[in-house]
Parts: sequence; C-alpha cells; structure tokens
Amino acid sequence: MQHDCIFCKIVNRDIPAKIIYEDEYVIAFPDVSPAAPVHILVIPKRHIPNLTEVSPEDAALMGHIMTTIPKIAAEAGLADNGFRTVINTKDDGGQTVHHLHCHVLGGRFMKWPPG
Repeated sequence: MQHDCIFCKIVNRDIPAKIIYEDEYVIAFPDVSPAAPVHILVIPKRHIPNLTEVSPEDAALMGHIMTTIPKIAAEAGLADNGFRTVINTKDDGGQTVHHLHCHVLGGRFMKWPPG
C-alpha cells in the first residue's frame, strides 16, 4: 500500500466508496467524475503505479482483471449495447491517480478518437 494513494485508501476502507464489486484481487466502484452515464473504475487491490510497472509475475492478476470487467459491465447493464475499457498510463496518458485502474464506460455511444 502507498500511504498517499487514494485508491489504496479505498481498498483499505480508510476512504468510503460505493463498492459495486469486490473479490480477493480487485475492487470496483463508480468514478466520482463520470465521463459517461456509467463510469466504473476497476482496480487491483495491490498497488501497481501504472501499466508500465506491470511485470510478468502480474500476468494472472491482469488476466483476472480482464475477465472480471465483462462481469462487472454486465451487472451494470452494459453487456447488450457494449462499453469501452480504458487504461490511462502516466501523465501524458491522462492518468490522474497513480494506481493502475481500468475505466469501464458505457450507457451511450462512444465516439472515436477519444482524446
């Protein structure tokens, strides 16, 4: 855990959040600044600063995240029409919280390019 990381504080229940999914490895909650009608953050419980810090030892965790996202999206009512999954990496990639997290966005048509 990083003591100054807001997502670590949510994982440890030091900061309240509306948890919509949790298992041994990940936790999911609505984004406080939604960019779509449905905007969920899916984060690993273990602190990984960003995607460039993922190691081969994290392969199972990353696979778990990717197989859990469709379940979370389905529970949020996004399975039929689809959704977008985004991982912002570092400052130029738009990452504002430096704890790896996946954005799950849906509830409207997603335009391209996104940024």
